[in-house]
Amino acid sequence: MISENSTTPGEVVAHMLEHDLFSQWLGISLLEVKAGYSKIQMTVRKEMINGFGIVHGGIAFALSDSAFAFACNNRNILSVALDTSINFIKPVQVGDLLTAEATELHNGKSTGLYQIRVYNQNNHLVALFKGTCYRTHKSLI
Repeated sequence: MISENSTTPGEVVAHMLEHDLFSQWLGISLLEVKAGYSKIQMTVRKEMINGFGIVHGGIAFALSDSAFAFACNNRNILSVALDTSINFIKPVQVGDLLTAEATELHNGKSTGLYQIRVYNQNNHLVALFKGTCYRTHKSLI
């Protein structure tokens, strides 16, 4: 396994975000990052609604997935999703400001486990995501 180097979690996530066109399209902004942790935010736009007039579940999933990726990769060890799941707690509306906070629950040699909570601007929990990653033992940058 590679050892963590002098690259900071912030530098790793900045590199990831620079090359992540989908997260850019979502309008994600980085609020906080530290080893095994990330906090990001985005505003929901009208092109993100589904046929029921509420925001497509894929938006909360994608925001969570980005927070997950930033948290599990920010030690500069390339990690990929092995398993993910999400619970949708409350509907999301156009104009909502969503914040996703990824917390590391387990940091193993070959896997990691993360919980991502997504809140709206009223601090209401709207989604709960769980992700397991596989560590490739390669440097990300």
